[in-house]
Amino acid sequence: MTQTQRPDFHRFHNGSKVALPFSDAEYEARLAGLRAIMGETGVTAAIFTSMHNIAYYCGFLYCAFGRPYGLVVTDTECVTISAGIDAGQPWRRSFGDNITYTDWQRNNYWCAIASVVGQGAVVGYEGDHMSLVQATAMDSFLNPAARVDMAQATMTQRLMKSPAEIMLIRAGAAAADVGGYAIKEAVCAGAREIDVAMAGRDAMEAHIAREFPDAEYRDTWVWFQSGLNTDGAHNPVTGRVLQRGDILSLNTFPMISGYYTALERTMFVETVDPASLAYWEANIAAHELGMRLLKPGVSCAEVTAGVNALFEERDLLQYRSFGYGHSFGVLSHYYGREAGLELREDIDTVLEQGMVISMEPMITIPEGQPGAGGYREHDILIITEDGNENITHYPYGPEFNVVAA
Repeated sequence: MTQTQRPDFHRFHNGSKVALPFSDAEYEARLAGLRAIMGETGVTAAIFTSMHNIAYYCGFLYCAFGRPYGLVVTDTECVTISAGIDAGQPWRRSFGDNITYTDWQRNNYWCAIASVVGQGAVVGYEGDHMSLVQATAMDSFLNPAARVDMAQATMTQRLMKSPAEIMLIRAGAAAADVGGYAIKEAVCAGAREIDVAMAGRDAMEAHIAREFPDAEYRDTWVWFQSGLNTDGAHNPVTGRVLQRGDILSLNTFPMISGYYTALERTMFVETVDPASLAYWEANIAAHELGMRLLKPGVSCAEVTAGVNALFEERDLLQYRSFGYGHSFGVLSHYYGREAGLELREDIDTVLEQGMVISMEPMITIPEGQPGAGGYREHDILIITEDGNENITHYPYGPEFNVVAA
């Protein structure tokens, strides 16, 4: 075969469409919302490059491995752009059309996009994701009449969860609880962090496979930390051996079709000393107050101020590690962020019915002080008409989470 016979891109619709995380009607509704945004901003072709927006609008969650992926949406089309290495899988697992680009010459990705977008369009893009290199290529291949950053508008759309999304998030929270109970069973003096983490991960993956037989399974994980390793929320699992009296941090993260949920709990091995217990109980008080504050009409900043006041009254505010919670939806530890719904001083978003948010206060007491370690509780709450519904059911506190041998 000569070079001239090799296509820059083609449609490789291998096999039939499979069951997606949501119905066609759900994706149509999301695209209708997107097209309304496009109409308001004058965008004639939107190009998405992030895992979270591509998954949100068409159901396909890509694995980049150094290759670019995309989703092009116009007033009539919804087309994923995928690398040849994935063959027909992006077609089968996406809503709408799919074009496969080849790697026989550089920038075939943009050739494929140009075949849908054309020249001189008003192009929407994600300013918080598209690299400078790709932005330059976009200008070169598409010659857009104008570029419009759609990152903020699409993030705002994703903040409001549909009933179908809330059902999936509920299922994720239940899977996180399954992992929590498996971890509790595995905790004992002499076990390694990695052994305990694997028990929780395996239990969640088996549960998800039973509950979602048509899903794809990837990326469920556990961070289980002990002793000094509890000082940060995202510290990796190690081979440290658990000892009697250790503070523990249980963190389970099931992933279902791109949707992440979480359970996080403070625990102790066999016994808890008085200084540690006092810090733990103070953080629980902050957690319970924060959950009471989550209701429609209250801003993220106001919730944050309320929890801050409790910590300040107890002279603990200086030990706070980060904001008190965040949105849930199409996100994980390596893609996605709905930063407009985080419980921080600088976020003025007002809570509304249909939003989903965590409450997860954490304080870290430095090594060398009595009660040293990181204390964190984490529940997921759905904002309702007049308050919230907590969909996390694994218990928190010393009565349940001082784990005897």
